[in-house]
Amino acid sequence: VFDDMLLHVDGWLCEIKDAAIRDGLHVLGQAPDAETEVDLVLAMLRARQLWGGSQSLPGLREALGLVENDSSRGDVDRVEQIARDLVSTCADDDWSTEAVAAAAADHPDEVGEILTFAATEVVPRLRQTSREIDQVLHALDGGFIEAGPSGSPLRGLINVLPTGRNFYSVDPKAVPSQLAFETGRAMADSLVERYLADHGEYPASVGLSVWGTSAMRTSGDDVGEILALLGVAPVWDEMSRRITGVELVPLAELGRPRIDVTIRISGFFRDAFSHVVTMLDDAVRLAADADEPDSDNFVAAHARAALAEHGDARRATTRVFGSRPGTYGAGLLQLIDSKQWRTDDDLAAVYTEWGGYAYGRELDGVAAVDDMRAAYRRIAVAAKNTDTREHDIADSDDYFQFHGGMIATVRSLTGSNPEAYIGDSTRPDAVRTRTLHEETSRVFRARVVNPRWLSAMRRHGYKGAFEMAATVDYLFGYDATTDVVADWMYEQLTEQYVLDETNREFLQQSNPWALHGISERLLEAVERDMWHEPPAELLDELRRVYLDAEGDIEERTES
Repeated sequence: VFDDMLLHVDGWLCEIKDAAIRDGLHVLGQAPDAETEVDLVLAMLRARQLWGGSQSLPGLREALGLVENDSSRGDVDRVEQIARDLVSTCADDDWSTEAVAAAAADHPDEVGEILTFAATEVVPRLRQTSREIDQVLHALDGGFIEAGPSGSPLRGLINVLPTGRNFYSVDPKAVPSQLAFETGRAMADSLVERYLADHGEYPASVGLSVWGTSAMRTSGDDVGEILALLGVAPVWDEMSRRITGVELVPLAELGRPRIDVTIRISGFFRDAFSHVVTMLDDAVRLAADADEPDSDNFVAAHARAALAEHGDARRATTRVFGSRPGTYGAGLLQLIDSKQWRTDDDLAAVYTEWGGYAYGRELDGVAAVDDMRAAYRRIAVAAKNTDTREHDIADSDDYFQFHGGMIATVRSLTGSNPEAYIGDSTRPDAVRTRTLHEETSRVFRARVVNPRWLSAMRRHGYKGAFEMAATVDYLFGYDATTDVVADWMYEQLTEQYVLDETNREFLQQSNPWALHGISERLLEAVERDMWHEPPAELLDELRRVYLDAEGDIEERTES
């Protein structure tokens, strides 16, 4: 047992140490230089490189022999240090051909190919960041700005660089791409395997929040996962690579029951991917119409039960919900900021009123709050995926609004929490599923209270202070909806954000409103018993800083 614990701790430390931490915010027209450039190139070279159509290169660590999912902390540290030494050596000689050849001499051929790729493609494209201001001015002058693809360069899509171009998105009729469907299928397998390990049975229904920005970055990882859970596969046109329809995967090939999926789409996804919304609805109906036993097809089982209840076949298969046509968001940010809420029922009422509109074939935002609530009562797993290391669940209010709101709504409707999972496809070849508690702890340790991140934010003055305050707000929102923030986290936020002398002085000088907001939010957590047992001395100090910040703001306003 002790050996198992040591392995678990080793794996956990490995994840925390290996997390990519942003070293500050992007400044328009400012290209990374020196050590910052080395760090960014290393981060980009972790992923498999998709380049030139059929050409593909492994990640640098993979080429050096690291097996990501089966490596100890020592293996990761050793290979990461080798990779850093190689990149630093090349950078010291400004990525010359001779430096690349010398650095790669004692390593497999693929290492040389990757370093050459970095020297000829990655670094030159990164250094063109300095043209961003010129491009903005050229556009304002009525000049032509060339187009370029969108996506995340940390997922092997180096062709999205250089920045400063008019980026274009994906063809909605080609979502999911074949690669995205394979990634989505791996994510579905990971989710099911995690639930099986945790509960010893298959989840009858999964709730998943789907965003348009993610679909653009990945060409449809989330969509691929939904189809895979349903046991449905896309049919692509060989020439255009567009989706022409969907087909059932035979149960024998699927190897498990078809899992019901309830989908909460964002307003942007609704607007940009209406064709995909229709396809998802078709996929649900296809699975629901299959002549299969309830034990092998949870979609059909739930549809049959709903049909017997109200007799409406269209309502019985409604699984895609979103905000009213022309509106956006989930409503919880406004509610939490107003402080006009007390219980899960308050959160659920707003979440379902805002999101209780049905979408799909013959459905264009029809009011369907009752059907949404019926679908949510079945949810065993509430999931949200992350697809890029460029931000995390404490970087945006949308995470707690959509994912946290789903969890709070299920809890309000059923009296118990669904399993809360975060799917990680930041590396499509090594997807994984974590619980929300695991992901929150990982993000908290790796970024939120990481001195490197705090120091980086302090370089950005007012905006850096705003980012700190926003992080506290988003964690508070997640805790309000999911009870995921532990007392020790609130203590560390208080100690490092408010009471640390260096950070407090920075906030007082750069953005006293941020210091006031952080203190107020932490005190609200105490008042709502979300921070259950704050140390008395710490709480007194927090109240003192809050009152001082309030006085400081009043003086600035009056002057």
